[in-house]
Amino acid sequence: MEEGKRPFVGIDPAGKSPDEIELEWFEHHYHGDIPQLTIRAVLTGAALGGVMSLSNLYVGLKTGWGLGVAITACILSFSIGAALKRMGLFRTNLSILENNCMQSTASSAGYSTGSAMVGGIAALLMIRGEHLHFWTLLLWTMFLAMLGVFVAIPMKRQMINVEQLKFPSGLAAAQTLRSLYAAEKEATRQARSLGIAGVIGGIVTFARTNTFAWYPRMLRIPEMLQIPGTILGQKLAQWTISWEMSLIMIGAGAIIGIRVAWSMFLGGLFNYAYLSPMIYEKGVIKHLGYQGIVSWSLWGGTAIMLASGLLSFALQWRTIGRAFSGIAKMFVLKAQKSHAEKLDEMNRIEVPGSWFTIGVVVAGIGVVSIQVVSFSIHWWMGIFSVVMTFFLAIVACRATGETDITPIGAMGKITQLFYGVIEPANITTNLMTACVTAGAAASSADLLTDLKSGYLLGANPRKQFIAQFLGIFMGALVIVPAFYLIVPTASVLGGDKFPAPAAQVWKGVAELLALGLSSLDVTARWALAIGGLTGILIPLLERMLPVKARPFVPSAMGLGLAFVIPFWNTLSIFVGALIAWIMTRQVREVAATYIIPVASGLIAGESLVGVIIALASMLGIM
Repeated sequence: MEEGKRPFVGIDPAGKSPDEIELEWFEHHYHGDIPQLTIRAVLTGAALGGVMSLSNLYVGLKTGWGLGVAITACILSFSIGAALKRMGLFRTNLSILENNCMQSTASSAGYSTGSAMVGGIAALLMIRGEHLHFWTLLLWTMFLAMLGVFVAIPMKRQMINVEQLKFPSGLAAAQTLRSLYAAEKEATRQARSLGIAGVIGGIVTFARTNTFAWYPRMLRIPEMLQIPGTILGQKLAQWTISWEMSLIMIGAGAIIGIRVAWSMFLGGLFNYAYLSPMIYEKGVIKHLGYQGIVSWSLWGGTAIMLASGLLSFALQWRTIGRAFSGIAKMFVLKAQKSHAEKLDEMNRIEVPGSWFTIGVVVAGIGVVSIQVVSFSIHWWMGIFSVVMTFFLAIVACRATGETDITPIGAMGKITQLFYGVIEPANITTNLMTACVTAGAAASSADLLTDLKSGYLLGANPRKQFIAQFLGIFMGALVIVPAFYLIVPTASVLGGDKFPAPAAQVWKGVAELLALGLSSLDVTARWALAIGGLTGILIPLLERMLPVKARPFVPSAMGLGLAFVIPFWNTLSIFVGALIAWIMTRQVREVAATYIIPVASGLIAGESLVGVIIALASMLGIM
């Protein structure tokens, strides 16, 4: 990075055509001459991701959440590369783009293969009382991750190149790598601030854990701080209105931006402080706490995200045509002759649309075959679950791009609802079709997050896609045997050791919908209808208003997401975004230099220490 030059964080798309946006990046930010997809990067990343997949499996069964591993993988891959160079196993240091490919492989192995395991698969185990056959689960995990990776191909150019969605973890990963490789004065200051923030995030995370018995109780930090007050005589904490003693969502909020954050905050207040108490009074919500409330509120929030995500995607039909590179030639924009050659070069580094076709067909055949043979699902239902996955993955990826949260559970519930109507008595069909959606959506969002970091660093997206694809196999080969070892019997799930909250929700919804759509309360059906209408109106309003007025229109994705995550997450995101917004207005230069590194450091520190604690717990190091 040149002295005094700001790190590249994206292109302002205002007033520019898709051609102009892509050519600006290609001409000024692409670094095709730097080593990227190398054998050492892929092998090291695959080994690292295999280890990280264990921690995500453990954390997922404990909490229902998955740890985004992109930033953790960046730091660990850089450290491993430097160590192997000192040991003489590497002749040269890894280039920054090799490191990017390594973290992409590690991220794929560590994250995209485990989401279905802690949700639909664990729920099926709890219902059936017995494990699936090993080879069935292994192939199922691989095909789901493959489907998600290939489904993401047509979304990349629209969401990353043209729309410039933030994908905060991807942006933070790019900033982390820049800081690790930095040498200039400003970059050194940024690296130092990232390191300090990382240490703070790690210390707070360590102090919040109850895993280590030897850690002094007086130094521990509580998981939550109670906010005084009541609603309907119940403490605010029962409505998820608390302050979580975590810094990771504050860092994510600083990157996300104020518009999405205030939309989430208002949506969260409306849901948890007004709407849910009203529904609770009617007796529809039976139990308070996050799981009890979200079992109702997810229907309206999911409808908002689904409608707005699909509409926004449809309104960008020209860009979709470009992404398919020949599959939809009738929609492709005509480039100016002076730009044609450079656009051809751009197309040569992007993942071709033919890979999308071949990959989805192969992965889809694999998924449907297992559904038919192992789960006795009608072949046409299996095919339709793959088709639904494409559209629901669009919504999940857009949510990730705007907020850094992938609502895979919410997307799975839409599939569960659909199959609860057409096949109400079959719980296995309900779970395993939704498992397709959730598993593939997680893999798609993970790929786009990695491609965002590569985009900001000037990487070759086709090479990074290959690295991501190869990581799938190492992750599956590690996480499937680990699942059998960690969960030897169904009785392990649902207890104190592994509460498996995500699986509990999947199981509950499947059992509820076994009676058909009529079993869904009428208020939930109204929430679906009103949420869908809201999700349509907001994007249309945003397009009709003048550019200056658009920041005052709420983000539909942020609004919908506030209904499916606890309020304490929403509150932290809003606080982080508000701090960044105030700094940007008051001390613009300081904010431009430090906001992204500090936010990235908080995310990296908590993620890294969280992985270490999870591994220590698995190994019995107390």
